[in-house]
Amino acid sequence: MAGRFGHNFLGKWSRAQNVHKIHNRTTNRTFCSAHTGGIENIPLSQALPGSPKVIYASADQRTHDAQVTTLSNGLKVASINKFGEFCTIGVLVNSGPRYEARYTKGVSHFLEKLAFGTTEKFESRDHIFQTLEQHGGICDCQSTKDTFIYGISAETKGLEEATALLADAVYKPQFTDEEIEEARQSIYFELEDLQLRPDPEPLLTEMIHSVAYSHNTLGFPRLCPSENIIKIDRKMLYHYMYNHFTPSRTVLAGVGMPHEHLVKFAKKYFEGVTPVWDTPDVLKMGRKFDGSISQYTGGVEMIDRDMSNVAPGTPIPDLAHAVLALESCGHQHPDFISFAVLNMLMGGGGSFSAGGPGKGMYTRLYLNVLNRFPWMYSATAVHHSYADSGIFCIHASANPGMMRELVEVIIREFQNMARNIEQSELNRAKKQLQSMLMMNLEARPVVFEDLGRQVLATGRRKNPEEFVTMIERVTAEDIKRAASGMLRTNPSVAALGNLSSFPDYRDIQTAFSNKDGSLPRKFSLFRR
Repeated sequence: MAGRFGHNFLGKWSRAQNVHKIHNRTTNRTFCSAHTGGIENIPLSQALPGSPKVIYASADQRTHDAQVTTLSNGLKVASINKFGEFCTIGVLVNSGPRYEARYTKGVSHFLEKLAFGTTEKFESRDHIFQTLEQHGGICDCQSTKDTFIYGISAETKGLEEATALLADAVYKPQFTDEEIEEARQSIYFELEDLQLRPDPEPLLTEMIHSVAYSHNTLGFPRLCPSENIIKIDRKMLYHYMYNHFTPSRTVLAGVGMPHEHLVKFAKKYFEGVTPVWDTPDVLKMGRKFDGSISQYTGGVEMIDRDMSNVAPGTPIPDLAHAVLALESCGHQHPDFISFAVLNMLMGGGGSFSAGGPGKGMYTRLYLNVLNRFPWMYSATAVHHSYADSGIFCIHASANPGMMRELVEVIIREFQNMARNIEQSELNRAKKQLQSMLMMNLEARPVVFEDLGRQVLATGRRKNPEEFVTMIERVTAEDIKRAASGMLRTNPSVAALGNLSSFPDYRDIQTAFSNKDGSLPRKFSLFRR
């Protein structure tokens, strides 16, 4: 499935490609001006004089299967040979905020900001960029709750230089005082921007994880808390990497090169390397690895805030936002595919972006919510799944005075998931999920992330055809069984905005247990 890294990385790669296209157009104009006599008479079936030989990607499906090799130090090397003259290569580490139980929260956020900075061989981030530009390359780093991803896209002929650069960036970062201070300022700005931006989804996503897994693993913040920014230093960063950036927790993944080439360079640059954090000061701190299994708790977090002036001069109205979630399952659970189909069946979006059938106009949150309740501004289903747990969420927005009604509508939609599932809507959801899967995998950075994540989690990669078959096998009974189990868990609630009419958490718990999803009625002489 497409992830956050693949989306951002693909955007950066596309912008870099536009520069090459402009250069090529300039070259072609120069070529045409030098051959004005008769070039227009050359038929399209023939190549232009002096043009480079075309290299076609292999059509042999066997060369597109994933290959995995484990090095002597435990690092896994995975590759798929496809997509022509450019390649994507990167390092994925089984690391992230969920493993910060014994650390000051925010270490992973710092490491993300410091990635591809000064290393043993490169004197600055600009030096790295200049080296990559020689091969038309770009780099990026993204962290999620449980995975760290360093990635590079470049011309295939620059594979060795890219592999060497990755090894240096991952194992030899210098973390200069200037870079750490820049990271602090960048994080301060990011936290401030998060509070001011009109789109509340990033903040609500943090909040719903925090209450769903209160004070443990997946509930630890992805963004560094402001009070911790000054506490994190070079020694703490190195000690965290010493515990988590080990070869056995790492995958070197690549798309667009022969497997034997990647293995050769991996052995040269990743085997026998001494990480920069292997110093007496760090080693004497000892191991502090925490591999706790996530504990779903449920709960509520509400931030009462005036959002009437969040986006002045725009058509965005004064809104309050809420997320309701229940525990689903991890991505290795047998019901994972059923939840993926259910997520597509629910769909949703904004009330002003229905579009057409291709945008999910016939999903339940459009048919049953957005089309029936004109006061509902948006309603979207989101499924977050990790190795050992997951949460199924519905994000919704409305006028602050309608929040009680909003909560009732969303709870009823949760309950209806375990009831009647029409075959037509199930078939539509399965076809949409299958097509989305296949279309996303046309992008090389997405294939890279899919390959790396699967090998990191299971040691192998399932081909897309296997997922297509698994999706096709999902039945209405599978959906109802998975949803019924989800409804037995404690609800998680996050809300943001003017919450004067938002119901109490205990009332929300009661509504989930009621057959009709209704909130308890409270009578008062004075209306709130």
